[in-house]
Amino acid sequence: MHPALWVSKTGLTAQDAKMATISNNLANVNTVGFKRDRVAFEDLFYQVQRQPGAQQDQQNQAPTGIQLGNGVRVVGTQKVFTSGNFQTTNQELDVAIVGEGFFGIEKPDGETAYTRNGQLHRSAEGLLVNADGLPLVPQIEIPANATKVAIGSDGTVAATVAGQQGNVELGRITLTNFTNPAGLEALGGNLYRATAASGEPQEGVPGEEAFGALKQYTLEGSNVNVVEEMVEMISTQRAYEMNAKVVSAADQMLKFVSQAL
Repeated sequence: MHPALWVSKTGLTAQDAKMATISNNLANVNTVGFKRDRVAFEDLFYQVQRQPGAQQDQQNQAPTGIQLGNGVRVVGTQKVFTSGNFQTTNQELDVAIVGEGFFGIEKPDGETAYTRNGQLHRSAEGLLVNADGLPLVPQIEIPANATKVAIGSDGTVAATVAGQQGNVELGRITLTNFTNPAGLEALGGNLYRATAASGEPQEGVPGEEAFGALKQYTLEGSNVNVVEEMVEMISTQRAYEMNAKVVSAADQMLKFVSQAL
């Protein structure tokens, strides 16, 4: 294959992957707790036809070499865990994390997944669950006759229960943090799974040490910046068009050579 065709093909593939990432970011601009992705590229290996500094004669060395690149590839996609905009709601089970940390969610197989989405609900059994009905970890049960639920900045959950004086403490929401949150595996459904790259989960009390505080009646929105994504989309589109132009130009060159010879 003509080298220019191969190189431009890798460029088209890489820009297509970046466009898919941008489209996913824009699609989730209103997803609670969503964290945008960014794509990392790296150049492929080089064909070295002459080493830089190669000896030209007994006294002189070549100041540069001849190194022909073989294109580009996507080396990874990274979740950017900056904070999104906070939205005030009138739902008492809406909770946002102001700072670092994740809520623990128990999956049906017993594995613990992690999320920044604090849009909680009460199940038929009175447990605090996410939108998919998966319980919070640790599990907190709200009595059926509870009239009001209060969630403190330190994660303490208390409720006003009919027939009892004062607030009844029901438990505490804890947070989990990771050395490298970007190494978490995205599962969909606003959930992440711990991996070897993320490090071991570290559980703690909200508001203490490196853990963020909780804020009731608040949700953390997506951290996608629409203007930034639109600019990236235009830039990616232009890069894709230029790589396609190279394919066309290389094809014309091969056509000329074949006709001339």
